Amino acid sequence: MSSPSISQETYPWQNQPTWSKSEKVIARKAFDAALGRELLEVIREAKRMANQIQHSSELWDLEHYLTERRKEIDRKYDYRYSQLTDVFGRLLHERRVTEEELRGLREDKMKLIHSFAEFLARDAVA
Repeated sequence: MSSPSISQETYPWQNQPTWSKSEKVIARKAFDAALGRELLEVIREAKRMANQIQHSSELWDLEHYLTERRKEIDRKYDYRYSQLTDVFGRLLHERRVTEEELRGLREDKMKLIHSFAEFLARDAVA
């Protein structure tokens, strides 16, 4: 019985794009900007909801809203390099990040980002 050689390309991360130092800076800036904008939306909505609370049940509605948004944001914003092309594809699809913010990423990454954004757009229509 022989074991697979390390030189064989069997590791899942070997098909993932590598990120240069400058791309990591661009990615972090775009990621943080999109996350900041989305959190600002949550803050605004939470303040609006809090200002309208008249009954105790509405307090729990606010708590439910915040919990659900936190879960959604935690699932969406994954800053692992192996996940970033999908994250940016989703953010591009949702218009939470712009092409301009991603300028400077290599073509291989932009193709993956656009491909995932297009997949989500097609899936939304179906």
